[in-house]
Amino acid sequence: MTSRPTKTGFEESSPTTLSKQPLWQYLLQDYLQLYRTGSAGGSRLIRAHMADASALLAKAMEEDPPVVAGAGEALPVCVHLDRALSGASNYVTASLARSVGLIREHLVWRYGYDEVPDGLRLNFAFAEILGPVGPIRSDHLKLGLVLFAPSTTYPTHSHEDICESYINISGHVSENDTGVSAPGSLIFNPPGQQHCITTADREPCLLSYVWTGASETLRTHKLRFSENAGTA
Repeated sequence: MTSRPTKTGFEESSPTTLSKQPLWQYLLQDYLQLYRTGSAGGSRLIRAHMADASALLAKAMEEDPPVVAGAGEALPVCVHLDRALSGASNYVTASLARSVGLIREHLVWRYGYDEVPDGLRLNFAFAEILGPVGPIRSDHLKLGLVLFAPSTTYPTHSHEDICESYINISGHVSENDTGVSAPGSLIFNPPGQQHCITTADREPCLLSYVWTGASETLRTHKLRFSENAGTA
């Protein structure tokens, strides 16, 4: 594949397709496996979301979407990525962590906010894998990774018209101070639900996320924290 410079400053490869990129196929297959076979904890709402996400991902894979994967772009929190990936070794997410490790040099880490609170600049970033701006292009679904440093608070926010779920790859997190999510567990946020994430004191946390919603919403959604949201 040939490469060309982009506005973001990293090298972007000439488009190919998913069927010609086995490492990206493995990664999506691991996502699909977790959403097809993971537990919904008895919740019909969560099970419906998992089924919807599985169907959308399977369809996206069948369509053999373009893959544009050049050199990645790191942010300060990426110093924790090795530790986070190794932390999944004893959990059901181990295969997904291995797949992430194989394509990590192509991940473009972003903040996603016009103004990033000082407490997050060193402690947070996300990388889209499949979606309108991901290496794997799709307008029907977004999935990717969120990396947190230890002792991080991700301020209160919500996503209108978007269903969001996280699968915890490694580390331990609490959402809205209502419990502790261990590796392999799923956190579900229906549209408009306010949520805040905190991470454990001595370990980073790597989450995989899935967003479902209308194509236009997925393309144009802006990340915003709630008013007066702060960081610890």
